[in-house]
Amino acid sequence: MIKFILTKDYDAMSAEAASIIGAQIVLKPDCVLGLATGSTPVGTYEYLSAGYVKGDLDFSQVTSINLDEFKGLAHDNEHSYYRFMYDNLFKKVNIDINKAFVPDGSIADADLACKKYDEIIASVGCIDLQLLGLGHNGHIGFNEPSDVFPKRTHCVDLAESTISANSIFFSSEEEVPKQAYTMGIQSIMDAKKILLLVSGTDKAAIVKRAFFGDITPRVPASVLQLHHDVTVVGDVAAFSEISHLIWIYKQA
Repeated sequence: MIKFILTKDYDAMSAEAASIIGAQIVLKPDCVLGLATGSTPVGTYEYLSAGYVKGDLDFSQVTSINLDEFKGLAHDNEHSYYRFMYDNLFKKVNIDINKAFVPDGSIADADLACKKYDEIIASVGCIDLQLLGLGHNGHIGFNEPSDVFPKRTHCVDLAESTISANSIFFSSEEEVPKQAYTMGIQSIMDAKKILLLVSGTDKAAIVKRAFFGDITPRVPASVLQLHHDVTVVGDVAAFSEISHLIWIYKQA
């Protein structure tokens, strides 16, 4: 089942997403959260951090599993997704850093890196809530359009559109790594709940393809149509091409 929550703008989307994640933490303090990087969840992490500062949220028992990491970047690299998570969330809340997992991009052997991360995923148990963004080409995590839905953690060659989108975090597009380690589609689909965030007119077309088009690995996010509990939080702009197709579960 897919629930659509309509928000007026990016800030409202971020606040609503943080409310959903916060509720998960309150209901199950030792929950496993699947986390995402990129520009979309930044506002959500700001609201979660504020909730901790106010005393409303306690991350001390939470385990986090991140979706992906650039191949070739160690955790201490300023452009790594581990550093992104540390700067935007981990250092601002009381999460146990030893239970905050991100793929190890410094491992050159892709098979070994992926095997190690799959072992970590298996060891923490089922992800209670998986946070996702949505790429312009329909990717979730770094699962790019392909001929199949990859099941588990794998090394992927990043699409040009993905490299371009990530260039905002680097000095130039040429500096963006061309490969990444990413959690597989099956691992994402194994989560009990999925929360996907979308904002902006530039995401409107892919939102329609992902949730009202064919289920195909050419649009990786389309597989979410098969999940039993998906909530999509988006602003008016992102929902502009589907507003006539959906029943709004909630407006925020």
